[in-house]
Order: sequence, then structure tokens, then C-alpha cells
Amino acid sequence: MTVSTMFHFIATGDLKLMRKLNNWRAPRWIRLWALAATRAGDGWLWALIGIAILLFGREGRFAAVAAAGSAAAVGAALFVSLKRVSGRKRPCEIEPHCWATLLPPDRFSFPSGHTITAFAVSVALGLFYPVLLPFLLFCAVSVALSRILLGMHFFSDVLAGAALGTFLALGAYIVFA
Repeated sequence: MTVSTMFHFIATGDLKLMRKLNNWRAPRWIRLWALAATRAGDGWLWALIGIAILLFGREGRFAAVAAAGSAAAVGAALFVSLKRVSGRKRPCEIEPHCWATLLPPDRFSFPSGHTITAFAVSVALGLFYPVLLPFLLFCAVSVALSRILLGMHFFSDVLAGAALGTFLALGAYIVFA
């Protein structure tokens, strides 16, 4: 399979899923969960978790928060650069969504910055505090899925964001642990 064939296959799958989700009248609880998760992914949830760890964490709390913050900061620089290079339109620009009216934070779709940040922070903190990892991953996956459900990103955007965020978190853990 050539690279262009692979990208065509991914884009075709992304468009197919987008059309199904954009026309799906999700139950009210899913709509509320998606909106809450995407708003939590705007950054305030990660800041609150970081503050809680600084206040109540054990000896490694400063290293944990430094690792999560560093991974998130590098992730932000990375997604801003990659979005400019890719120039991929968002699903909500291609086709209207049947229930989500959220405005995107920027023009481009690839990769999902919310997802990069969610996984960078969650995985980094979870490596320092394994007991928190299931909760943190639930939050990160919720943010990622919400971005798809709300028509902000394609499936491949959040997959790339999750992979990049995880990679950054692992690197930050190695540096700060």
C-alpha cells in the first residue's frame, strides 16, 4: 500500500464516520457529556488536577506536575505547527452538524490539540500516580471522543493527538522521574 493510498483510505473512513456522527441525534446525556468533556479539555480541568497534586501529592509532586506541564507545553507548540502545515479543514466546515453548535478554537483540524494536551497531562501524571491513571485516562478519552462527536475533529485527528500526547508524556516522565 502506497502512502497516498493509505492517506486516501484514512480520509475516506474519516468522512464516512463524520457523516454518520454529524447526522446522529445523540441522546441528551451524550450531548451534555460531550460538551462537558470538551470544555474540561479547554485546560481548566488539567490546571485543577495539577493544583490538587501540588497540594496533596507526595514527595514527587513537583516532578509530576513539571512533567505534565512540559509535555503539554511542547504539545501545544507541536499542534500549532502541525495544524499550519497540514491545513486540514475541520468536519464542521465540510458539513453542518445536526446538534452541535460549538465554534472551533482555530481553523485547522489535524491534529487535535485538545487530545494532545489531554493525553500528555493524563499519561504523565498517571505514570507518577498509577492509582490515578484510570480516572485520568477516562478524562483524556472523554475529551478525545467529545471532539469527534461535536464535529471539531476527524477520528484520525484524535488518534494522532492521543499518540503524540502519549509520546510526549513518556518523554517528559523519563526527563523528570
